[in-house]
Amino acid sequence: MARIDWQGVFPAVTTQFRDDYSLDIPATQRVIEGLIRDGVSGLIMCGTVGENTSLLADEKRRVIAAAREVVNGRVPVISGVAEYTTQMACDYARDAAKIGIEGLMVMPAMVYSARPGETLHHFRQVAKASDLPVMVYNNPPIYKTDVTPGMLAELADCDTIVCIKESSGATSRYIDLQNAVGDRFVLFCGLDDVIVESVLLGCVGWVSGMSNAFPVEANRLFELARDRRLDEALALYRWFMPLLHLDARADLVQCIKLCEKIMGRGSDVTRPPRLPLEGADRAHVEAVMQEALRTRPTLKMAAE
Repeated sequence: MARIDWQGVFPAVTTQFRDDYSLDIPATQRVIEGLIRDGVSGLIMCGTVGENTSLLADEKRRVIAAAREVVNGRVPVISGVAEYTTQMACDYARDAAKIGIEGLMVMPAMVYSARPGETLHHFRQVAKASDLPVMVYNNPPIYKTDVTPGMLAELADCDTIVCIKESSGATSRYIDLQNAVGDRFVLFCGLDDVIVESVLLGCVGWVSGMSNAFPVEANRLFELARDRRLDEALALYRWFMPLLHLDARADLVQCIKLCEKIMGRGSDVTRPPRLPLEGADRAHVEAVMQEALRTRPTLKMAAE
């Protein structure tokens, strides 16, 4: 079975665009460098927040190659795999392996609402397309296909499928999966506003959206939950929660990119069909950010 050492905070990195929506590789690399500087443990490129399905095939490959270049082995680089067909996903997996990244975060086939057997077949085929370790990405609210603990247990015989990113918000699933297959799969939380609960239930990693804007706070929150320093964790969680709720919205990408812009870490430009936040939606995010910055705790880079 493929062996991994994935743990800690893995931001779902934003892909940066110019005002004309063209891909901005240097700006994306600057975002990556800032996250590594602030202590994240790994990077997810071309995930939901990275606007995978808004990228052309060549652009996806350019993004992960650029990430590998700037990271230079300092942390693992994992790429989202979000394709319309199984064949396209397999082709991308093979190309990602040639580029030299450390793993794949595989989503169900896009657009088609697959039956459970079809979903499992998709994951099996993509897993066989390369030797890269695979994180299964389950996000039924967004992608409308649910990978249940029972379905994931059926994939236990796939040597390269090693991890689950659970974004359904149903934290009891971690226990259900452990009851079914023990510690066969590495558990990652994929929804920001249930991170503390998820760590207490066995998650060793967090694929996070809001860590793009607040990586130091995300690192500290994860460490406090991991180390069972719950009074401190809950105090920080209460401050963080209004921001973390933004990760659970359908327009999470626009929300996270706006927060990132306010923090001076990137642009808020998203590719259509995603449009900029306006009116009450924009005012809400700006108000949440204003209050968060007013009450922001003073933290060191790592928990003592």
